[in-house]
Amino acid sequence: MIGGMNGANDRKALIRPHRGRMVAGVCAGIGNYFGVDPNLVRVVFAVLTIFSLGAAALVYLVAWAVVPEEGESKSIAESYLDKNKKPGPGAS
Repeated sequence: MIGGMNGANDRKALIRPHRGRMVAGVCAGIGNYFGVDPNLVRVVFAVLTIFSLGAAALVYLVAWAVVPEEGESKSIAESYLDKNKKPGPGAS
């Protein structure tokens, strides 16, 4: 059976929620998506940032740019790329 009991397709999406965020909402979004406490995700990111010499902080910044915010259809990166997209040949 595809979908939920009411026949609707309850597709889960990774988003950066407005509620529960501390910086950009990346850890809150990951926690909500996987059903774990966002504080646990924050601690894991902090530990990984220390032991990876900052590489996890770069991953956080990339996630901030590519994961859409709650209520938005596009991420920051998608919006930026669409805004700077040049029209193809023959476009007016």
